[in-house]
Amino acid sequence: MRELTSSHEADHPPTVSEARLLSVLDTAADGIIVIDEHARILIFNKACEQMFGIRAAEAVGKNVKIVMPMEYAVEHDEYVGSYIRTGVKKIIGIGREVRGRHADGTIFPLELSVGEAATPEGRQFIGILRDLRPRKESEQRLADLQSELVHLARVSAIDEMGAAIAHELNQPLTALILYLQAIRRAHQKGIDINKVVGDILDKAAGEAERAGHIIQRMRQFVEKREPERHVRDINPLVDDAIELTLLGQSHRIRVDREPGGELPHVSVDPVQVQQIIVNLVRNAIEAASGTADPAIRVSTRMKDGNVVIEVEDNGPGIAPQALPKLFEAFASSKRRGMGLGLAISRTIAQNHGGDLLVDPGGNGKGACFALVLPVASPVPAEFG
Repeated sequence: MRELTSSHEADHPPTVSEARLLSVLDTAADGIIVIDEHARILIFNKACEQMFGIRAAEAVGKNVKIVMPMEYAVEHDEYVGSYIRTGVKKIIGIGREVRGRHADGTIFPLELSVGEAATPEGRQFIGILRDLRPRKESEQRLADLQSELVHLARVSAIDEMGAAIAHELNQPLTALILYLQAIRRAHQKGIDINKVVGDILDKAAGEAERAGHIIQRMRQFVEKREPERHVRDINPLVDDAIELTLLGQSHRIRVDREPGGELPHVSVDPVQVQQIIVNLVRNAIEAASGTADPAIRVSTRMKDGNVVIEVEDNGPGIAPQALPKLFEAFASSKRRGMGLGLAISRTIAQNHGGDLLVDPGGNGKGACFALVLPVASPVPAEFG
C-alpha cells in the first residue's frame, strides 16, 4: 500500500478502494495510525489530526515518535526492531493506557490497541487510539462529588451530635470559670493565695486543654480535605472513634471493647474510616437505647485474610422490610439527618477495597455491622 493521507493529499489520486478506505478512516471517532516496519507513518486519520494537532500531510512519512512523549520515543524504534527480530509481542493485541504528545507539547492520556498486518511491502502496524481526557475529567468530577458528599455526611453527623458535643464542651469551660472565680474571690477577701494559686491554675489549664482537645477533634473530623491513605494500626483508630461518639452522651450505655490483639496494619484514610465507625456506633447506641440494659460490642479481628471491625448492639435487630433499602441514600428513619450514613459508609469501605456487611439479627438478637478492610501490602525490603 502506498502512503495515504486522510485529507487526500497524496502525490497521486487514490483508487476507488483507497478512497473507500480513506472515507472509513476519516469517519472513525477514534484515532487510527498505520506505520511500517521502520515506524514511518503511512496513514493518519482525521481523528488523529484533531487529537494531536498535526495535519495528515505533515505526519505521513514521519516517524511515529512525533506524537509520543520523549520517554516513549527513545524506546519505540528499539521495540519495533526487537519484535521483528524475535517475534516476542509486548503490546500487540493488548489494549493499554499510554500517553501521547500534542503539537503544542501537551502530554495527555490515551488508550492504545495495536494490531499488525502482513502486506507485500512488509509488516504494518495499526494503532487504534482513544483520547482518555474526557473520561479522566469525568472520573475526576465524580471523585470530587463523592468526596464532597463524604464530607457533607461528616458535617451532618456532627450537626446531629451538636447538643451532646456542646454539653461535653461546656463542662471544662464551666470548671475553668469556677477555678478563676475562686482565685478572684480569695484575692478580694484578702486571703493569701500564694499557697493554692499554683494548684488551682494547673487545674484550670488542664480544663482549658481538655476543651481545646475536643475542639481540635471536631475540627479534624469535619475538615474538608483530599482523601489520604496511610498505613495504620486499626485499634487506635477504633478507640478514638468510640471516644468521639461518646462525647456528651447523656444516656447510660455499656461499651464492650474487644481489641483482638496484634493485628496487621491497614492502608486507609483515617478520618474516613473513623467516619464509618462513628456512624455505626451512633446507630448501635440508638438501637440499644430502648432496652433495659443497653450495651454495644465493638470488636476487631482477622477473618478470611482481612481486618474486620464489628459493631453489635443488643437491640431488637433490623426489621425485614427495612433491609432492602438499608444502604440506600436518604432512606433513614431518624428524625434528624439526611439518611446518608450507611450509604456513604459502604461507599467508603468499598473505595478502600473492602465492604460493609450486616447481620440483621432479630428474634432476641441485635444487629451486627462488619466493616471489612484488606490488610496493607507489605513494603518491599531494600537491597544493597
